[in-house]
Amino acid sequence: MSAEVDVLLQEAKESIEAAQNYRSELQQRLNGLNQARKQVRGSSGQAREALRRHFAELQAAATRLLSERLTALLAEVDAIEADSVKPLDECQSLIEHGVGQADELLREGEAALRCGLGEKEDKLGSFTKKAVRIQLDSLPEVPALVDVPCVSAQLDDSLLGVLRDRVSRLGSVASHPPVQIEELQERPGSVLVRWCKVDEDFAAADYRLQHRRSGGGRSQYEDAYIGRDCEFLVLHLDPHADYLFRVSARGEGRTEWSPWSVPQTGYTTLAPHEWCPGSEGYILSSRRNIALRSDSAHTRCPVLYSNAPTYFCGQTLTFKYVRTLSHCTPVRGEYFQTEEAVCISTNGAVFVNGKEMTNQLPAVALGSAVTFDMEVVNLFPVGNGDPGEGGHFKLRVTIGSGSREVVFDWLVEQTVDCLFFGCSFVHSGWKVVVF
Repeated sequence: MSAEVDVLLQEAKESIEAAQNYRSELQQRLNGLNQARKQVRGSSGQAREALRRHFAELQAAATRLLSERLTALLAEVDAIEADSVKPLDECQSLIEHGVGQADELLREGEAALRCGLGEKEDKLGSFTKKAVRIQLDSLPEVPALVDVPCVSAQLDDSLLGVLRDRVSRLGSVASHPPVQIEELQERPGSVLVRWCKVDEDFAAADYRLQHRRSGGGRSQYEDAYIGRDCEFLVLHLDPHADYLFRVSARGEGRTEWSPWSVPQTGYTTLAPHEWCPGSEGYILSSRRNIALRSDSAHTRCPVLYSNAPTYFCGQTLTFKYVRTLSHCTPVRGEYFQTEEAVCISTNGAVFVNGKEMTNQLPAVALGSAVTFDMEVVNLFPVGNGDPGEGGHFKLRVTIGSGSREVVFDWLVEQTVDCLFFGCSFVHSGWKVVVF
């Protein structure tokens, strides 16, 4: 009986644990649904606000432009009216003056006719002289109606049709941005961001990637990349810190950017690649990822190593040459261009464990980038089975420069978890960036 009870107790415990897991999974899905609902509600509210704000600004701008144009046209009418009425007013003043003179002359003539015989001759003579002086046969010219302005306003009703057509196509609403972040890959002190189009009808000419640090500080988004590529390595990130990434696109022949993608959180747990500080003959940048060969070195070709073995198999190690240099390589321990290293020289020669390969890469020049990729081929000793008796471990190495690659297997005597890297400058003034 006790055995059956034990079985039932065990089944009950398993059922309880399963129910707890089930409830936890359901709760996570509810949280996901709440986040999805929050995104829909939040983005819809932001879209409404953006539409209202944009159209309010357009209405205000259109009202202002129409008002300014109306004022300008009314000013033109006022100017034409003022210029046209002025000579008419002058003519009117001249005619009114003549009417006044004629009225006065008529009164004097009528008075001369009514006066007595003793005064009649003098009055009539004075009247006659005054009439001659006024020149009653000279009349001012009044312009014909066809010769004076007839002000009119010409208005093109087609503007309303053009405006209606443009307004009907103004703006758009989409349920999803045309581009979304596809993948976030952690790299040493950086994150590789890849994105893709989700709207195949959208012809993208450029992409714009932004990022900001997540957290209570609410830092502003900063541009990380603008261009045609669909991936970019965002450098100078602090390990174990969350960053938000978003991307937008610009269509062919357009100036405005599309809506932003849904922000994605990314981070890196890997320490950034750094050069070892205090090395003779080299000056390092503040982040110690850029090395400059100085004039202070007394040795002919000093070697600069990484500060720590931060290169892990499966990663891509890149050296960007700002100036010409002699060697740059991942190395094991404290050795450089020996039996425990692979490297590439300025002329493109590749050395493996101290021996030059027959295959050669293009010569390194200003602006060149050399990449190292390694993957473990065999974790178990190759040979006699004992590393101390000649056994080896195999790594597959790919060195890329320009459009060419060299692939080979590198045999090492011990298992490799991480690697140092190093470089050696021949001349002062040259730089190399590692990431």
